Amino acid sequence: MAAPRPYDIVLFGATGFTGGLTAEYLARTVPDGCRWALAGRDEGRLAAVRAKLAEADPRCAELPLLVADAADREALREVAASARVVVSTVGPYLRHGEPLVAACAESGTDYVDLTGEPEFVDRMYLRHHERAVATGARLVHACGFDSVPHDLGVLFTVEELLHRGGAAPRLSVEGFVRAEGTVSGGTFASAMTAFSRLRAMAQAAKARRAVEPWPKDRRVHTPVGRPHRSRAARAWAVPMPTIDPQVVSRSAAALDDYGPDFAYTHYAAVRRLPIAVGGAATVAALALAAQLPFLRRALGKLRKPGDGPSAEQRARSWFTVRFVARADDGRTVFTKVSGGDPGYQETAKMLAESALCLAYDDLPPLAGQLTTAVAMGRPLIDRLVAAGISFQVLDTPPGFGSAPTHNARTSAER
Repeated sequence: MAAPRPYDIVLFGATGFTGGLTAEYLARTVPDGCRWALAGRDEGRLAAVRAKLAEADPRCAELPLLVADAADREALREVAASARVVVSTVGPYLRHGEPLVAACAESGTDYVDLTGEPEFVDRMYLRHHERAVATGARLVHACGFDSVPHDLGVLFTVEELLHRGGAAPRLSVEGFVRAEGTVSGGTFASAMTAFSRLRAMAQAAKARRAVEPWPKDRRVHTPVGRPHRSRAARAWAVPMPTIDPQVVSRSAAALDDYGPDFAYTHYAAVRRLPIAVGGAATVAALALAAQLPFLRRALGKLRKPGDGPSAEQRARSWFTVRFVARADDGRTVFTKVSGGDPGYQETAKMLAESALCLAYDDLPPLAGQLTTAVAMGRPLIDRLVAAGISFQVLDTPPGFGSAPTHNARTSAER
């Protein structure tokens, strides 16, 4: 029998903006007896994070500090081998993330991160999925706002449909996202990196499709959709080029409950057409600027990694993701996932609860690169509801007016 590992959870990147928020959340919520540690490349900055945590909870004064650079493969192997679950907040992940994923896959260590970079996720599948399957490691990317509300929101919606009469021969789900928040330097850097590598991203996706098993007797697809005025959302719906539909489709391919013919379409929901047009133009301009190195560098100086919104700004931020599911037998389900500051406060919560779920909950005996819905599913939904993120079934269409609702716990108890 292998010797027990000294730590249940190691947070790598604790000195960054989102890493610090995740550390604060873990300090408030880890169960008694949880053995956890902070990790990063600068011992002095790690000690400063620990001191700040200890001001709120003196027990944190003794938190272990593990020093390892994101490029030091030997040090990262030691970190991975010491933990049951490693949490990574070190991005952009294409630049800094792979050595830690490789170390966890080799060590049989569960891993979670908050990346929204499709190329990174695809390349990690190609390079480390098989080894993780062999060692028993669960590699779960996109455990923040990308893509927990969308992936688990669709799962929650499918569960409600099943409760109302079983699986549907054909099921389509639309997701409509609204959010108010501020972008941090790390998120901006990740987005610009992705925009600058559109060809490489497409190549990685193609290479993954060539080798990834896919159900032969079921159809799963993610149509891009088109800009339109949505009666269901009571808003303008604009297709969102994010990783979220890819994550949802992989969950649907792995879980039979989504039925033999499943489609998911992902939109931003915008009340006024000028705002929708302006948002699309801004994204297009950033994508164009990312192709030019000097513009990319100049924009990167405007908000550097490690910068982020103030506590007051985060307190004013929020998100909602509303889902409309239509079965070909006439059943329609409306649901909503909502919470506070999406990019940082709630992302830290989602990331930390994902790690705690892997460490402590009774989960399916799976390994390899997995989505949140496949690896954790309902136990993670229950954790997030207990932590204040709302999963609701709506009794009327999911427009932006009020509607009678019931929450995830009520739905789960029926």
